[in-house]
Amino acid sequence: MTEAPPRRDPYVAVLATRQDAGAGAAPPGVDPGEFRLALLEDTYEIAAGLDLVTPALVLDPPDQPDAEAVTWPGTPIVREPTLTGAFTALHALGATEAVLLAADAPDLPGLHIGKLLRALGHAPAAACRADGGGLVALAARLPLPDWLAAALRETGLDTPDALARLRAAAPRPGLVPQGPAWHRLRTRDDLGRLDPGLEGWENTRALLEGRPLSR
Repeated sequence: MTEAPPRRDPYVAVLATRQDAGAGAAPPGVDPGEFRLALLEDTYEIAAGLDLVTPALVLDPPDQPDAEAVTWPGTPIVREPTLTGAFTALHALGATEAVLLAADAPDLPGLHIGKLLRALGHAPAAACRADGGGLVALAARLPLPDWLAAALRETGLDTPDALARLRAAAPRPGLVPQGPAWHRLRTRDDLGRLDPGLEGWENTRALLEGRPLSR
């Protein structure tokens, strides 16, 4: 009997790419650094809780022991300053598909990630646009096509017109489909987008306990 080939699950990596990511959304009385780590941990738990995926962490700057401490033992750690570098490193680990997540989306439904991965069945990349500009998540088949690798060297999830840039770089329309949009927690006003009825985001929820979410 021929042995089945080893399964290569998609990688879902959280980008801890700025040490102030999410800190600006901290409400009065909450330490910004602690709030940033709560957002990061909750976003990581989304990835870690998905079936048939491998969670990972991307660090830039590369030395962030506090960020590494929120991950499960054995989590792959990538130290890369660009999305191109992150995707390339995940491919070197064996991934043929990967999703990169912004670290300030603690209540992102896992279904949104699943829709991006399904879109890779007919496109080389797929994006979840962030309300207010930029991206919440970007999925890609690996290795990256040359046009996408070049575009991602100059484009990050925080780039306001990231989706438009990627689509403009594509050699033909339809190569970067868009999944449902979602929000990120970048300012205090964004806290009003959190839905207490949604499961998850436990660390963020604990820091916000007793504080109104309305704007």
